[in-house]
Amino acid sequence: MKQIEHLLRAVHAGEMSVEAALAKWSATHETDLGFAKADVGRARRCGQREVIYAAGKTPEQVSALFTALGAQSTPVMATRASETHFAAVQQAFPTAEFDPVARIITLGTTPAKPEGLVAVVAAGTSDLPVAKEAAVTARFMGARVEEYVDVGVAGLHRLVNRIDAIRAARVVIAVAGMEGALPSVLGGLLDRPLIAVPTSVGYGMNLNGLTALLAMLNSCAPGITVVNVDNGFGAGVAAALINHLPPSETLATFKRRS
Repeated sequence: MKQIEHLLRAVHAGEMSVEAALAKWSATHETDLGFAKADVGRARRCGQREVIYAAGKTPEQVSALFTALGAQSTPVMATRASETHFAAVQQAFPTAEFDPVARIITLGTTPAKPEGLVAVVAAGTSDLPVAKEAAVTARFMGARVEEYVDVGVAGLHRLVNRIDAIRAARVVIAVAGMEGALPSVLGGLLDRPLIAVPTSVGYGMNLNGLTALLAMLNSCAPGITVVNVDNGFGAGVAAALINHLPPSETLATFKRRS
């Protein structure tokens, strides 16, 4: 309430326009639900809306967050959601959709930008939940996305047969478990920003994805950015933000990071 009072007084004193006050308020505004504070100003600050992490939340809490965020503007998305979460959300929002592989609930859509493309490359079918999470997230943020599944190094010809199509993307997400070799291979074949996602898929000393994570962090291929284990969401957000940059800015950013 103090912030509202400050803004109103600034407008009244002629120190700030009505439009500037509204913009400042919408960028910092939050809705207090008691169990959570919905950050409805995140889109203006960060370029993407608040996303609900459903794991650990009750169906009623997830539905309430959809109501709070959807009241401001759609689309709204929840990650790591279950069928039970979806049932509660769908009761309040019949048009909501659920991707059971990605474990994502979405309400509304973001129009895809015609320029740019994100390629999501999954080493194996077992990596698909994380790869789908990345793909659905990038699409939610307005990116065009193409998916390439089961093209890992165990059958390298499958990747080679698709490499020309992958090169058409502005940014590539590589998802792999086991020994996590796929990003290193792609890093030696592409001149694109490459985001590596280790998954917890693997036997024994895979250590729930730690082996793949360390392999990707230690890759000798330059220009690879690595997110945390199973973090398809984080990779999807990063890829969409890069994809939305003008081509000249994308290349400059990539060169600085390399």
